[in-house]
Amino acid sequence: MTGQADARLVVLSTAPDREVAAALAAMLVGERLAACVNLVGGVESIYRWDGEICTDTEVLMVLKTTESRLEALVDALNKAHPYDCPEIVALPVVGGSADYLNWISTSLAGPDNQD
Repeated sequence: MTGQADARLVVLSTAPDREVAAALAAMLVGERLAACVNLVGGVESIYRWDGEICTDTEVLMVLKTTESRLEALVDALNKAHPYDCPEIVALPVVGGSADYLNWISTSLAGPDNQD
């Protein structure tokens, strides 16, 4: 699949703290599964878990990737994440700066990943 035909995605995931989020981000960028990860601290999450309503402060990770790298990204994140059921939600990018969108594909291409 060529970089032009490979859809760009934004993936959202949360981590329990900045240290965990930074380690996950470095791993995903290092493995060329994400071109960039923004860490947004101080996110308050309210959710139901094991029949209880929980409130936690987390770090939101905003990952930029491509459709062809999504499955590997999800697998890697599931394996490395400390949560039993980590949030991993992929959203399509429907437009934006052509230069930035091309940079995402270029950043993910490497010796083992020729998109």
